[in-house]
Amino acid sequence: MAGRTCKLVLALLVAEMAASPLALAYDPSPLQDFCVADTVSSVFVNGLVCKDPAQVSASDFAFSGLQNAGDTSNAFGSKVTLVDVRALPGLNSLGVSMARLDIAPGGLNPPHTHPRATEVLTVVQGQMYVGFLATDGTLFAKVLSRGDVFVFPKGLVHFEFNCGASPAVGIAGLSSQNPGLIRAADSLFGATPAITDEVLAKAFRIDAVTVQRIKAQFATKK
Repeated sequence: MAGRTCKLVLALLVAEMAASPLALAYDPSPLQDFCVADTVSSVFVNGLVCKDPAQVSASDFAFSGLQNAGDTSNAFGSKVTLVDVRALPGLNSLGVSMARLDIAPGGLNPPHTHPRATEVLTVVQGQMYVGFLATDGTLFAKVLSRGDVFVFPKGLVHFEFNCGASPAVGIAGLSSQNPGLIRAADSLFGATPAITDEVLAKAFRIDAVTVQRIKAQFATKK
């Protein structure tokens, strides 16, 4: 009898260990109908404090603006319009967000990661060459046309490049109310305080002069 009990306990522990990574991979589940973010509260919690339900209105669940093209007149030729919990308070505790991606011909949404979200991208106009890097360095990339869908796994470095002759537009869904954004180049060469030249020179196998030249490109973040 004791042996059977031990086996049962062991099985339950294994099942819990197997389920834990999945359970920890997403935003916490809501415990009520909604928890509209109280954007003026000074209380700091994991997420945002709920607004008094008596003060909630339909406007808290609505956002307008994704019909407008983003301004791509910048160094990268791209613009992301993010609809996260800061833009749409009603997303608080719901574990989702979305974005519009505009890329001019030859433009790039540079390599970046979303530390808290998986992303699913749908191309609605033009063409994009998109891809992500697995942790072993393998590149998974494909040219997408209108109506095509591509998924970028949570936390992996990915990019989108307009390989067509006309503007490209995509709509993305993300599995977090606050997916986060880490641009690979910006985070390394535009960090505050700065990463030392010696560290970057050794990491990229370049000299300190080249490091300084690259850092100068990220001195003003946009």
